Amino acid sequence: MIDRRYIGHSFPAFQVEVEKGRLRFFAKAIGETNPIYFDEKAAHAAGHRALLVPPTFLFCLEMEAPDPAAIRNLLGLDYRRLLHGEQGFVYNAPVYAGDTLTFEQRIEDIYDKKNGALEFVLRKTKVSNQHQQWVADLRTVTVMRNA
Repeated sequence: MIDRRYIGHSFPAFQVEVEKGRLRFFAKAIGETNPIYFDEKAAHAAGHRALLVPPTFLFCLEMEAPDPAAIRNLLGLDYRRLLHGEQGFVYNAPVYAGDTLTFEQRIEDIYDKKNGALEFVLRKTKVSNQHQQWVADLRTVTVMRNA
């Protein structure tokens, strides 16, 4: 069983710069057709100060943590039995190319289902920009199969 004492554990905050090239590559990879995500002129014409970040891109940037496996290592999770349960996000403000984002990760909950056959780790991440403006909340659920 995953040790419940880690509920509430926060990891050190880290920063990531939003790069134009990565945004364009991501937009192409996901088949995005709205030019505000890859054409600066179109973004400006639509009233944006720079290329807009596609909604799911922040999850990619979160993987830029100094140790992307920190939660697995802390909780002793066996990578071979892990499943991606779900992810969600709420935006409070737009995020743009050129922004420097701060990610603050926290283990929000650990719980089980099916008499412990499945254990769930809920991680929430607060994202702020270089102006200390809270721009988004990320939510990720990881599932550990024990049976």
